[in-house]
Amino acid sequence: MTDPQKASSAATPPQLPTEQTAADKPAYDPAWYTWSSFFRILTNRAAPDDLARYVEARSIAQEAEHCRRCDAWRDWLLEYSPTVRFLDSKIAQVGGPKMDAANIRCRRCPSLYGRKVGAFDGEYGILLCANHLRSRSHTEDVLSHEMVHAYDYLRFKWDKRNLKHSACAEIRATMLSGECRWAREFFDNHQWKFTGHFQDCVRRQAILSLKKHPLCDGDETAVKTVNSVWGSCFSDTRPFDEIYR
Repeated sequence: MTDPQKASSAATPPQLPTEQTAADKPAYDPAWYTWSSFFRILTNRAAPDDLARYVEARSIAQEAEHCRRCDAWRDWLLEYSPTVRFLDSKIAQVGGPKMDAANIRCRRCPSLYGRKVGAFDGEYGILLCANHLRSRSHTEDVLSHEMVHAYDYLRFKWDKRNLKHSACAEIRATMLSGECRWAREFFDNHQWKFTGHFQDCVRRQAILSLKKHPLCDGDETAVKTVNSVWGSCFSDTRPFDEIYR
């Protein structure tokens, strides 16, 4: 991750949503963002393409509101979240910039990115998908995940072209961010196990993330790669002394 002043002028990687001018923004199609479309979806009468068009139209129509809300959540977390503040200090210790609005950006993520909620890039910084964040607590999990990635990038020289590096990074970020705590698994992911859920969740999420890697050629490769680094990466809680959340 570069210095914030340099990062703001650096070329934005093509895989991340960028700021758009009014001329570049996709036209909002009100034909799909209607009560009739909404009720067709509620009553299971909408075709998959209709659902996708409705969600995208709603996302475009509410973009400004979503980004304002995301900005407010981000700023509150940088000021008051113990996890985010701790990670901010540890990123600074390994040579990173102070984390703020210059390198944590709230943007609308188009549907072509699926349900992506966040991303990290060494030049761009952290992306928060404003239209996919449900609450301040959810934003805290996502931001913590991406800040662990930032720490790993600086501290361990994470090479994103290396599948094992990426598998280890996903194991650590999922494990340390709090997204696999029992309440999140129970209420959001409908995983109702009372024992062994944490490791299962971390492994499942790491495999799902690795499957999206451009150099991963399928499920079998993702599973084998995660399993090959599991022992060393799951036991590594740096920069925390233990699993905090």
